[in-house]
Amino acid sequence: MAKVESFTLDHTAVKAPYVRLITRETGAKGDVISNFDLRLVQPNTNAIPTAGLHTIEHLLAGYLRDEMSGVIDCSPFGCRTGFHLITWGEQSTEEVAKALKAALHRIAFDTEWKDVQGTDKYSCGNYRDHSLFSAKEWSKDILDKGISKDPFTREVV
Repeated sequence: MAKVESFTLDHTAVKAPYVRLITRETGAKGDVISNFDLRLVQPNTNAIPTAGLHTIEHLLAGYLRDEMSGVIDCSPFGCRTGFHLITWGEQSTEEVAKALKAALHRIAFDTEWKDVQGTDKYSCGNYRDHSLFSAKEWSKDILDKGISKDPFTREVV
């Protein structure tokens, strides 16, 4: 089986919340994609409940695209501690952390239920499992802790 970089990371050494560049790859035609670890809560200490994580996922899908160019996908980790962010190009962890901070601020303080995309049976595979209240509370908590541009030292942006 191929070795996956994320599973070689010492999850006991990181200090969440943070943004970490997992990999940057260049395709056969020269296109560059970057894969970032958006770690919102400390691994093996806490996890965002599925309904809140699901709503954060739907909101980040739009808000991150509003904050930065080149977003391909933002998908939650199965462990419910954060997200993979896949982008075109070579953004820095600081740029991504600033975009994440702005998106979480919008979730925490500006978002109403009507703003959440994909919350009916036609546009979501599990539309009943959402919580804007949970998404807002977790976003506030993450913002209070500050988002670091480094996973091992607290370099809050």
